[in-house]
Amino acid sequence: MENYDKMLERAYLSIPKKALEHERFVVPRADSLIQGKKTVMRGFNALLKDLRRDKKHFLKYLMKETGAPITENGNNIIISGKVNSIEMNKIIANYFSQFVLCAECGKPDTKIISEHGTKMMKCEACGALTPTKGI
Repeated sequence: MENYDKMLERAYLSIPKKALEHERFVVPRADSLIQGKKTVMRGFNALLKDLRRDKKHFLKYLMKETGAPITENGNNIIISGKVNSIEMNKIIANYFSQFVLCAECGKPDTKIISEHGTKMMKCEACGALTPTKGI
């Protein structure tokens, strides 16, 4: 029978290295402005890169939350309605907490996978697998 210290050391070594890192991560912020009756979000591709999520998934969430149609225009998206920057950043923060951050370790190193027809969020840092909500 192994002693406790050896078992603890073996368990500690099996933890992924990403889970042990303590880096400060900041939720990306939207660069948006209201023009007439529309809202323009600039730098959309950079925001998507930070989120590490599918464009269609994020746009579907934005449409649901804003209640307005969205069109793409190069690196910008145009929302057919007025959404101030504070509200836009709240929407992005909510998306981030629901579909990007790991529920177990709180790190953004996740990806959405499909397992047996269910969308799951797999954490690359700690290995957790949690179901995601539908949009």
